[in-house]
Amino acid sequence: MEFRYFLKSLCAVGILVVLLTACAGAPDSSSWRVRTTTDNIATNVDADSRQSLTNLPGNPSLSDYLQVAALNNPGLEAAFNRWKAALELIPQVRALPDPKFTYGYFIEQVETRVGPQRQRFGLAQTFPWFGKLRLKGDRAGERASAAKEAYEQAKLKLFYEVKDAYYELSYLRQAISLTQENIELVKHLEGVAQAKFRAGSDVTGVVKAQVELGKLEDKLSTMQDLREPISSRLNASLNREISAFVPWPEGVQSSGVSFADDEVFQSLLAASPELKELAATIRESERSVELAKKAFYPDLTLGVDYVDTQDALFPGVVDSGKDPLMVMGSINIPIWLGKNRAGVKEAEANRRAARANLEDRGNVLVSDLKMLLYRFRDAERKIDLFGGTLTPLAENSLDVAEQAYQTGRSDFLELIDAQRLLLDIQLSYQRAVADREQRLAQIEMIIGGPIVSETGSASNQLTKP
Repeated sequence: MEFRYFLKSLCAVGILVVLLTACAGAPDSSSWRVRTTTDNIATNVDADSRQSLTNLPGNPSLSDYLQVAALNNPGLEAAFNRWKAALELIPQVRALPDPKFTYGYFIEQVETRVGPQRQRFGLAQTFPWFGKLRLKGDRAGERASAAKEAYEQAKLKLFYEVKDAYYELSYLRQAISLTQENIELVKHLEGVAQAKFRAGSDVTGVVKAQVELGKLEDKLSTMQDLREPISSRLNASLNREISAFVPWPEGVQSSGVSFADDEVFQSLLAASPELKELAATIRESERSVELAKKAFYPDLTLGVDYVDTQDALFPGVVDSGKDPLMVMGSINIPIWLGKNRAGVKEAEANRRAARANLEDRGNVLVSDLKMLLYRFRDAERKIDLFGGTLTPLAENSLDVAEQAYQTGRSDFLELIDAQRLLLDIQLSYQRAVADREQRLAQIEMIIGGPIVSETGSASNQLTKP
């Protein structure tokens, strides 16, 4: 008899579980499709290809550095996993709460007409008010969108850091080469001064040449020592050993893009990851306001109770041993209106803060972009000035000064001044070339992608799928 009662109880509980599980509905597949986006990105490169791409070739180009940084940088990986974690929140908040199972055993059996009641089983499921789960899912989706834009922002920042270090290293190589050439030039001028000294002139020219030579050698040593910290900055972006050897890059190749400033400002407002992230935060706060207003509505709980009843004590009783099955429902009563109103006010204040933050950051980014465009245009102007006009004039001035010194029509100081002027113009030209590319990379970081020139070509930019 006891075993029969146990089987009846077990079957009843099983039926209740199946019924309430069916009521909960099938899981939503939209969030699964969204989450597969990050899975596809994570598995886009297989293990062998990933290993081969993280190794730099013997003479790496800028694209090689960008590729390795995209695959290796731990900060970018952290931003990607924050995005992926935000996506995993969506199915959690859209799901129903866990059903609640209850069990009760009558220590003293309740006598009824159909028999004594021994134990009771219950299963209940809470259903939030209409729209609550949808709003929670939408809010989590906007939070995931913000995390995605934060990831894009981290990627653009990483690429800028790589380009900035690369172009700085390229400039340093050119500066060292020019300084070495000028050292040889000053040695030549020292020889001219010594020849005049042997011919009877004073020793002033020789001394000045040696002083200038010492200053150039000190400047060269400073530049050579600077290579290691710049290389360390590049290695940090690539997640390599800080002291790993970085070969000299090739000369800076101009991206050759041309664009109107108005187009860049339009790209900033339309594609900036930072502004998109803040816009997603606003949408998230709007969903929070709607959800806070739903707190005034109750949640519904539905359930069933099954009572295990033994056979009646007296034979011949109608429905002897019949087990009752009871359907129940309950709601919570949101009577604490002050708490709910405060929740709505909190959500509205957060929404106003998010909107103000977007407006503030938009103003700051526009201001920063104006300064970057000025520095970009200024570098272009200096490239034309130093490369096309002043360098030939300085070279000609040095030739004239050397001839005048050899013939006694000028002193050695004028010759040294001409040499200094040529070196300054040559270094200024190389500095302007590097500055142009560095400012272009910084502009692309702010506006959210490569600049497409008026001719249809785009600046060199590696994008991660």
